[in-house]
Amino acid sequence: MDIQEIFALNLRRIRVAKQISQDELALTSGVERSYVGYVERGAKNPTIKTVEKLAIALGCKVSELFEDIAEGEEKSITTLPRGRKTK
Repeated sequence: MDIQEIFALNLRRIRVAKQISQDELALTSGVERSYVGYVERGAKNPTIKTVEKLAIALGCKVSELFEDIAEGEEKSITTLPRGRKTK
């Protein structure tokens, strides 16, 4: 697994664990929502500044987004229910 895939999986894993939608993450971080989706799928390579914005919005350390993922753990990363959350 390359670093871009590791980052993408960790971004999604942390976001889902904190029950944050892509929309919420985008709004909080100031990163375009569609770009967040591309990064989570490993289709785009974010800049260091974008990585920092995402980490701050998630309330995690930048280093957490680059931690190794155990064999098979990527299959256990779930998704949030579809649709926009209403408060």
